[in-house]
Amino acid sequence: MYIPMSDTALPLVNSHAFSPAELRELTVKIKQWGNELGFAQIGICDTDLTSEELKLQQWLDKGYHGDMAYMQAHGMMRARPHELHPGTIRVISARMNYLPPEAGFATNLSDPNLAYISRYAGGRDYHKLIRNRLKKLGQMIQAELDIMNAGKTNFRPFVDSAPILERPLAEKAGLGWTGKHSLLLNEDVGSWFFLGELLIDLPLPVDIPVTEACNTCVACIKSCPTNAIVEPYIVDSRRCISYLTIELQGAIPEEFRPLIGNRIYGCDDCQLVCPVNSKAPLTLESDFYTRDPLKQPELLTLFGWTEAEFLKITEGSPIRRIGHKRWLRNIAVALGNAPAAEKNIQGLQQRKTSAEVDEMVIEHIDWALTQQRNKLAAQISAAQGLDITALSQKTALSPKIALNQKAASSLSRKTQRVIRSIEKGLPRDA
Repeated sequence: MYIPMSDTALPLVNSHAFSPAELRELTVKIKQWGNELGFAQIGICDTDLTSEELKLQQWLDKGYHGDMAYMQAHGMMRARPHELHPGTIRVISARMNYLPPEAGFATNLSDPNLAYISRYAGGRDYHKLIRNRLKKLGQMIQAELDIMNAGKTNFRPFVDSAPILERPLAEKAGLGWTGKHSLLLNEDVGSWFFLGELLIDLPLPVDIPVTEACNTCVACIKSCPTNAIVEPYIVDSRRCISYLTIELQGAIPEEFRPLIGNRIYGCDDCQLVCPVNSKAPLTLESDFYTRDPLKQPELLTLFGWTEAEFLKITEGSPIRRIGHKRWLRNIAVALGNAPAAEKNIQGLQQRKTSAEVDEMVIEHIDWALTQQRNKLAAQISAAQGLDITALSQKTALSPKIALNQKAASSLSRKTQRVIRSIEKGLPRDA
């Protein structure tokens, strides 16, 4: 059980008794060093996340984690940082902005022949960069303790890949509040930032959490392409495009394929419609800038990459973790959703016969070919004045044509709403 610590009964660290004044001064320096290391904000909290344990268990019990078995592999350790790194009594939570310049959100989403890649993934993988900065912060703290003759501190940096609830910790550390899309929102900068934690055994003074400010806004819920935000603050990962295109190992369920549109790696829609993001600053980290081959890339160009090209171009990028086959799987779905064109059909057929695809990729290619042929046939139907029933009888098309066309129309309306929100709320990044 977590036992809160009294500020009047500060523990000894290697026999050094810290005074409240010493800890306050050290905290000021920690935040200053964090800024010098490129962090946009540093907050500090204790390790008590008992209020999150029931929420986590209920989310897991409903299966919302999908195939992400690691989410339940460590039990409630995710909500107990002091168990993850014994001796921890404080968490130094840090955020780093990642929104790249010339994001081109609306330009990208409005052209279904282009591939949409979540803007956090266009540059260098943030895990190693932030972890190294946090490690450096820990070393700076230790150097200060050496000057104070205060002994050794025990710290450990974490960035996303460990069993730790980083968003609730950041919220508790005053970095923002949890929005209805389950992401952390900061009133001054929005949500385009990464999080990282430095677990430490120093009794530093803690920050005050901020008050939620979403109020009655439900823009993120209404705009989710797959209705993955099943209720405020709760995301069913199994429906989320980020999960479907990144975490899911196998085939993407057919019901979601038409809704994915041209999003081949992640999805930003819930952030794009959030009014708080109108204030979002651009990142100062050039490592997070979108690489040239990933700036408004054409689907067919990416689909033509060999595995060697994929590995070379995505080296050091978070995209690399999904591997070449899932990359092709995702692009095949996007090509199925693209406007009907003979070049798309040819590209799909050529890739189907290549040595770099397996049964899973071929299944998605076949689906995409069906979508492309159906749309071409529908265009012929419209040009010749035939109704869809007559066309189906004449060409022996799948009876799912009408359903597919309806899904595509629904997606178009939702995407257009997102694009209008971008043009109005994020004109610099449109």
